[in-house]
Amino acid sequence: MPTLSKLTTWESASMIVPSEKPMRPLTVMPLRGDEPIAGLSDTAVVDFWRFAMPDLKVNNTRGVFAEFLVHQAVGSARRRVEWASHDVETDDGLRIEVKAGAYLQAWEQHRHSDIRFTGLRARTWTPTTGYSNEKSYNADVYVFAVQTAREHANYDPLDTTQWEFYVLPRPTLERLNTDTLNLASVRTAAGQPALFPGLGGRIRATDPRPSAHTVEAARTT
Repeated sequence: MPTLSKLTTWESASMIVPSEKPMRPLTVMPLRGDEPIAGLSDTAVVDFWRFAMPDLKVNNTRGVFAEFLVHQAVGSARRRVEWASHDVETDDGLRIEVKAGAYLQAWEQHRHSDIRFTGLRARTWTPTTGYSNEKSYNADVYVFAVQTAREHANYDPLDTTQWEFYVLPRPTLERLNTDTLNLASVRTAAGQPALFPGLGGRIRATDPRPSAHTVEAARTT
């Protein structure tokens, strides 16, 4: 076994050693952006945000922004949890995984990107047990978000009309039995995309949980 000093971050997170008294973090309020940074004059949290996420065309920030759009579409009040097994959760517990892709990137390209969605199966992690041994599908609904602009002059990630969303239930992913799907395969499985105004309704209609259909039946009777 490697010494602790040589463990990778992933290995360290996987090898949980229970303590007699867990060190539980305090609940904190979301940052507003105007909080000053001690020791830096005329500098606030919003300046850090500008430094960390200056361009929503970058892959990781585009992905987080897509999660935000889904979060808004379903009207969730639940916070994003970095280490959760899924990206968005509704107030009634619907778990949603969000994958994002685009034709244009932040770097120079010779052609449009081939959009592929990876990591559909993943190992779960908890503070008490670490990483699971096997990969699994960990959401009820999967949303594949595509930023559709094909010219940099027109690219505006803040314009929701430039996004389209393909929605699949977990049972469909299980039947496909794959870690990766290209956009053509997603379109074949999901059919026509939802635009942002209809995204929340499409996600609810795709909810595979038996309890969701029970609630809907009760509403219509």
